[in-house]
Amino acid sequence: MTHSVLLGGLSYAQFLKQHWHKSPLLVRQAIPGFLGLLTVSEIKRLATRSDVQSRLIIRQGKRWELRHGPFRPIDFKMLPDENWTLLIQEVNHWLPEGEGLLQQFDFIPHARLDDLMVSYAVPGGGVGPHFDSYDVFLLQGYGDRRWEIAETDDLELLPDSDLKLLRRFTPQNQWDLEAGDMLYLPPHWAHNGVALSECFTYSIGFRAPTYQEWIETFLDHLRDTLRVEGRYADPDLRLMQHPGEIPVELIQQIADLLHRELRWTRAQVTECVGKALSEPKPHLYFDAPDVCLDFDEFCVLARSRGVGLDPRSRLLFAGRHFYCNGERLAVMEKTHGAWKILADRRQLRAAQVKTDMLETLWTLWGAGWVKFL
Repeated sequence: MTHSVLLGGLSYAQFLKQHWHKSPLLVRQAIPGFLGLLTVSEIKRLATRSDVQSRLIIRQGKRWELRHGPFRPIDFKMLPDENWTLLIQEVNHWLPEGEGLLQQFDFIPHARLDDLMVSYAVPGGGVGPHFDSYDVFLLQGYGDRRWEIAETDDLELLPDSDLKLLRRFTPQNQWDLEAGDMLYLPPHWAHNGVALSECFTYSIGFRAPTYQEWIETFLDHLRDTLRVEGRYADPDLRLMQHPGEIPVELIQQIADLLHRELRWTRAQVTECVGKALSEPKPHLYFDAPDVCLDFDEFCVLARSRGVGLDPRSRLLFAGRHFYCNGERLAVMEKTHGAWKILADRRQLRAAQVKTDMLETLWTLWGAGWVKFL
């Protein structure tokens, strides 16, 4: 594979083998000349919207205060000149340029991608020493930020704090990042970023559900899909000395039932994983198109303009099955190539739109899941 400026001259395969989930990587000028995607006024405006997840973190000495948005414009005018930061989640949902930035990281499967978070900080601003349970790329936009990192097993958190801050943090390495520089950190590496000047940092984060979350997700999937016939019966019920005692036969019958019926196949696991990883986050919702198009009108526009996924949509595939926003799509096998392009590149040019996929695309468009290019 070609060597990437983004990864400091490493190929994608080299990065995955040497650093992914293993060791940090500092890249100077990963994106040369990158100054960011937002201005100060634009990020503050995003923070006033009720459909945008925003947080404000203020440091006063050793005390940290966390506030959740949406905010009012006057909230920012009342802030001091230093020691605070504003964070916006899922900027890729609100800025087309954000989605374009994420595409530079598509050497990592989309199924692992979480979102693009942007933090704006004044001098001294940051979120405190902490660790993440997932991989993250920290791309510096306008301004300078100092990053301190440490590999440690001491992950005890400060008690009675809204922020998950490390109780003890001793940095082992330190770098000052300028616009275009990038730092990659594997999970559980302690780090602390402090703005040296007014600055923006763009964080590309990845999903890492716990095993407990996967177990619960799969149990929910079984509950929704499993159908078992029959009803409990005890025609051989025996007289018991204690009516308050649960008969051992009752427990055994349920144990036998569970052992016999609670079985699953790889296909069921794939279905669960596909739906779960393509499911939008609970706070997200989709708006129907402003115009009403019948099927023929939609086909004309799709074939002339092409289609793309809404920034909030997730389209993933496993084998012959395609999953969009938590649902499995019924698609014809001869269109699989086009659907894979849509999943990989998140858009189809007009010439790539196949006739036999138009009906499904029309349904997705009506739900607000796809749009015209």
